[in-house]
Amino acid sequence: MKILVLLKQTPDTESKIQISADGAKIETAALKYIINPYDEFAIEEALKIKEKAGSGEVVIGSFAGDSAKELIVKGLAMGGDRGLLIGSDGLEGVDSLTVAKVLAAAVKAESPDLVLVGKQAIDDDNMHVGIMVAELLKWPHVNVVTKLALNGKTATVEREVEGGQVEVYEVQLPAVFGAQKALNTPRYASLPGIMKAKKKPLDSKKPGDFGLDAAALKAGVKTVTRGFLPPPEKPAGKVFKGEDVAVMVDKVVKLLREEAKVI
Repeated sequence: MKILVLLKQTPDTESKIQISADGAKIETAALKYIINPYDEFAIEEALKIKEKAGSGEVVIGSFAGDSAKELIVKGLAMGGDRGLLIGSDGLEGVDSLTVAKVLAAAVKAESPDLVLVGKQAIDDDNMHVGIMVAELLKWPHVNVVTKLALNGKTATVEREVEGGQVEVYEVQLPAVFGAQKALNTPRYASLPGIMKAKKKPLDSKKPGDFGLDAAALKAGVKTVTRGFLPPPEKPAGKVFKGEDVAVMVDKVVKLLREEAKVI
């Protein structure tokens, strides 16, 4: 079985986000990138499926700049067999649909039996791309998957829904599944795995290699980010002291009722 895992590089959650002076973009020069955490669950599930089958290929792919190579290599160090980087030069910051078009073209070229993604990315939090890829391919898809079992050409998957309920689907392969954190526990890359990853193939492609025209992709963008604003600063808190406790409590209750309007 051939499994393609699509990962996204996202800023480290400990990174300090800086907005450019004109407010048009996020400053990326000093950002440290990590594998989108939900994508690590997708990688782990692909490796588990391969190990259980005793054979197969796990391809780690991404549509990004050169900085994503390091993260693809990390996926190879975990146990992936081959990397695929589709360069985003000239297409930085395009919308989810455009990203999905590129990734869907890459999936067609790779022709995997299964595509695994994270249920969402922790930066824009859109939860769009995996589902869009499946729709463009006209493949079945299930997101927020917490359990996955393969049976030949079909898969039985469970997904979380609101209220603590679980839905169960039987899906024909090939399909796209979005991994939730309850699916597994991602492994750490071992030292031997890190050394082996340096020798594993990592193909660099462009959208044009999949029959896509970069100019047409850019012209077809449906959603444009016009600017960024930091969240409004919280007003300073009010502190009451040096008075009788009952008086201070009355003042706090009054503020909660009249200003905060929470009681």
